[in-house]
Amino acid sequence: MDSAKHAKHPARRRIATFDDYFDAERAVERLTSQGFPVERAAIVGRDMRSVEQITGRLTFVSAAWQGALSGALPGALIGWIFGLFAWLDPLIGALLLTLYGLIFGAVLGAVMGLVTYALQRGRRDFSSVTIMQAQHYDLVVDDEFAVDAARLLDREV
Repeated sequence: MDSAKHAKHPARRRIATFDDYFDAERAVERLTSQGFPVERAAIVGRDMRSVEQITGRLTFVSAAWQGALSGALPGALIGWIFGLFAWLDPLIGALLLTLYGLIFGAVLGAVMGLVTYALQRGRRDFSSVTIMQAQHYDLVVDDEFAVDAARLLDREV
């Protein structure tokens, strides 16, 4: 058994709690500037929530566009890889197959985007991005360094 995998992590103590990640980051920067061994600290997000930010209305045109964009890059990459095997003129073959792959991937992606949109039948006519967000951020420090960290931040432990 590898002892590094089973090594016990040192106990940690919460030094401070912040409602904003930026404030937690500033506290760590303050510790850094005072010579504290910040590798003994961690910022821990608590009370996670999922936030779905709506980015726009989804139409047949936007569904096709998003599909084309998502298919173009993989298509170009696959074309380029096949182009590497062009023995007679590898540079021209690679560039040409990359272009063909980009076009084919974009067309296939657009078709898939349209089919997916059509199958939803108006149930989800918007595009969005989902992120995880913490409500609070705890600054925790290894137990043996907790008193020093609290002192440097003018906090009580």
